[in-house]
Amino acid sequence: MASKPDSSETADELKRRVQAHWDREPCGTRGLEGDDLRAAFRQQERERYEVDAHIPEFADFPAARGKRILEIGVGAGTDFIQWLRQGADAFGVDLSVESLALTRQRIAAEGPAIHNADVYLQDDLPPAQRRLQVGDAERLPFADASFDLVYSYGVIHHSPNTTAAIAEIHRVLRPGGEARVMIYHVPSWTGLLLWGVHSAARLRPWVSPREAIYRHLESPGTKAYTLAEARGLFSAFASVELSTALLAGDLLAMRPSERYQSPIFRAIWRLYPRALIRRFGRRLGLGLLVRAVKDGAGG
Repeated sequence: MASKPDSSETADELKRRVQAHWDREPCGTRGLEGDDLRAAFRQQERERYEVDAHIPEFADFPAARGKRILEIGVGAGTDFIQWLRQGADAFGVDLSVESLALTRQRIAAEGPAIHNADVYLQDDLPPAQRRLQVGDAERLPFADASFDLVYSYGVIHHSPNTTAAIAEIHRVLRPGGEARVMIYHVPSWTGLLLWGVHSAARLRPWVSPREAIYRHLESPGTKAYTLAEARGLFSAFASVELSTALLAGDLLAMRPSERYQSPIFRAIWRLYPRALIRRFGRRLGLGLLVRAVKDGAGG
């Protein structure tokens, strides 16, 4: 199974470190510059759906019109704004204060394109009524059976207790409601790359790709799962469909962080065989896409 937090660190301490990581760099904002917020948001949106082109089909934003949606982990708001453009009755939570601030800025920048946008900018409502708020995936501030769809893309594997987060998703879904969740997958190209850099190259080949993901991918304590493990995590749902997808890390299609700016890493970025991996390597994609439906009788 996925790695566990170090025994010397409590789950709350790890959670604070995860929050600090995403406050420093909200998801998808690396390299975005300039004072023109609308232009920066358009650039971020274009890049996200060029690199992770499977997201629009997986999320199926147009089908959300009129539905009550919860997004867990809004990040910079790129997916969240799609729900609003399509007329969904959307709510969002994130552990990161800075991510929520960016999402509100994004909504404000859309102006009249978002119906009733003001309600998403209010933060003085009771938690169950607040459209955007700081929230813990393991303890959602919503009543049972509140949502038609819960969407979470690349988020709950950062939570110390991912099992608890999935139980919360199940709890807040209405009978017959659907969860669409992306969690990280092993084995994956990203895991192998991290293993090569942080394990093999340091003469520690016994430190597995899963452990390399846990220690070196994004925020501390990032977990990854096999297909069988993912099916077990979502066993409370009536039906579960799983598939894998190549992500930016698998293709080295993202801007490298500061730790990967040396000449050797720049050469790896330049020479990396992206075309071959796109054609033959989807089964080793980091993205594990989960579509899970709650029992129609409320089970």
